[in-house]
Amino acid sequence: VQLQAYGGGLVQAGGSLRLSCATSEGTLTGYSMGWFRQPVGKEREFVAFIGRNGATTRYADSVKGRFTISRSNAKNTVYLQMNSLKPEDTAVYYCAATSYVETTYSGDRYDYWGQGTQVTVSR
Repeated sequence: VQLQAYGGGLVQAGGSLRLSCATSEGTLTGYSMGWFRQPVGKEREFVAFIGRNGATTRYADSVKGRFTISRSNAKNTVYLQMNSLKPEDTAVYYCAATSYVETTYSGDRYDYWGQGTQVTVSR
């Protein structure tokens, strides 16, 4: 499975962006999906998780209530809607696929990763 994340950019604080993660090869149907991010000079951190059928979602406390993860298995695409963005949301955002069914917060349990897309939130 090859993943491509896109939709990042520069936005002012309080603004919104929608990230997308699509596969050009294979299907996402059999995978749970996650979004992670890595600010400059910091470790990668979990952002959001969605189960295979979209019924289960989980969020990091730092984004709860502002970000929404969703998926369209018909389109082989996973989304991350980001609202009320803050400067501390600035990071490279990665999507990843895991064969685990249960909620998976650890990046080590993800099998496939996209290339990352930069999100920059200005004050």
